[in-house]
Amino acid sequence: MNATRIGGGRLLGYGIGSVGTGVFSAVPGLLLLYYLTDTLGVPAAVAGGVLVAPKIWDVLLNPLVGAASDREAVRTGRRTRLLATGSAALPVSFALMFAVPGDLPGAVWAGAAFLAAATAFACFQVPYVALPAEMSADPGERTRIMSWRVVCLTAGILVAGGLAPAVVDLAGGGRAGYAVMGVTIGAVMAAALTGATLATRWVRSEPGPRRLGPVAAFRLARGNAPFFVLLAAFVTQALAVAVMLAGAPYVAAYRLGDYGLTTVMFVCLVGPSMLAVPVWARLARVHGPVRCYLAASAGFCAVALALIPAIAAGALAATLALTALAGVCYAALQLLPLSLLPDTVHADAARTGQAQAGAFTGLWTAGETAGLALGPGLFALVLSLSGFVSAPVGSPVAQSPDALTGLLLGFTALPAALMLISLPFVVRYGRSARTEETV
Repeated sequence: MNATRIGGGRLLGYGIGSVGTGVFSAVPGLLLLYYLTDTLGVPAAVAGGVLVAPKIWDVLLNPLVGAASDREAVRTGRRTRLLATGSAALPVSFALMFAVPGDLPGAVWAGAAFLAAATAFACFQVPYVALPAEMSADPGERTRIMSWRVVCLTAGILVAGGLAPAVVDLAGGGRAGYAVMGVTIGAVMAAALTGATLATRWVRSEPGPRRLGPVAAFRLARGNAPFFVLLAAFVTQALAVAVMLAGAPYVAAYRLGDYGLTTVMFVCLVGPSMLAVPVWARLARVHGPVRCYLAASAGFCAVALALIPAIAAGALAATLALTALAGVCYAALQLLPLSLLPDTVHADAARTGQAQAGAFTGLWTAGETAGLALGPGLFALVLSLSGFVSAPVGSPVAQSPDALTGLLLGFTALPAALMLISLPFVVRYGRSARTEETV
């Protein structure tokens, strides 16, 4: 394994893949629910099911892909085959999600395309997340790798939140606008994923010494307590962020009075992350990553609660400023757990003698997928319970006060509560990691 300083070209080559994964992680959560309810007229409860069902499949699939990736790495010394498969299939299936033919039920078509896209995403994402643990043996170097990755991930999320809604509007909105957006954003994804697949062929993967089946791999992994506590924190926080992403178009359209503000809100949330990542990396070196992770989690919770009176009052400037502050915290929520993940893999290799980067990242991405999928579904449940009425964009419906309150609290108080739930897991991770070091 490489223990020297990795050049900027290789770091960029790896990180660019996160532009594609960031797009896919964000666009369905940001736009697919709104597309189903307000363009196709699908009831909110059914639309939530469309978003959740393919991700349930992905949660089951990702650990199996992780074990398969480890077996491939033992056999060939590379994880390239799965990366290439995902790179080819994901952009196509993504475009199909937003190209529902007029004579087919929108929920059925979009759900089937989303299922195919989720499968392709697993084929790329699982081996991709496993690579940093194999790119360097130096924890500091792995933090550099993750810094580049998170910056590129932020760029991908900006593409999703900034470019995707804009393309829909420029293409005239409605079904045609979303179809053009799917093809355009799919092309961006294809370039990023293929570029990363080609640029990481130099990475030697040596998970050995044995090729383990899924059952044996997961049985061996069960003793890695720091990993599972870190995973619990990350999944809970992914769920919180996904709920907020799903609620942004509704807050923009129904509380702030302009759906076009979805792009502005998204840029305010994600834009500061690109500047905040190096700051958080520096703070983590000085104060420790766990302490910084805890501070960022608590900060995100506080900002989400502060958004309630700002949005209720229709204070646009305050809402955007607070959203930007949430973005600063969001940068740490991306960087720090991903930087700690390879440490748990290496610690487990010392414990078991079997380095299983693929198995652990399969479980990790399964958890992340579950959080990102359940977020829109959970927000859809809030809409349904509060009496939100779905309607095509050409036939808008005035929402009741209960529905307006529900979508506001779903965007703010619910993510804050989830972030609060994650804090004990972060604290416990710090304790369990210190225990592992003393053993």
